[in-house]
Amino acid sequence: MASFQSIEVDVKQNIRLPVGLDFMRTRYKTENELFSFPSPEIATIDKYMFYLLRYSTQQKFDLRYSMRPDYLSYDEYGTVLLDKLLMIVNGVYCVEEFVLENVVIPDFQAINYICQDKFDPNKEVDELVEVNW
Repeated sequence: MASFQSIEVDVKQNIRLPVGLDFMRTRYKTENELFSFPSPEIATIDKYMFYLLRYSTQQKFDLRYSMRPDYLSYDEYGTVLLDKLLMIVNGVYCVEEFVLENVVIPDFQAINYICQDKFDPNKEVDELVEVNW
């Protein structure tokens, strides 16, 4: 069964993940103080679907993850933020239908790669005010 932890432990683990919101909060800042976060959007997932499938493994679905893609996301990647990605890659669009025979698990490096798509190097210079490395 998925492990439950305190919020403090969860935050300390997730803060280092490149798809975590806290990790990228101040890295990209625009003039209007809006930030762009690297979690994959549906359009990005759709654009890179074959890339994700190429760098995926297929496993027998464990019934403890029935209707709980967030638990599977946490156990595979250490964060619940990728639950929607797991649903889309597996062709499931409703959490109640997340009961499968086999489940496709994209490699975390492949997910990290597609997240970089949101950081368009061709942006106008005046749109980006600050980059903190």
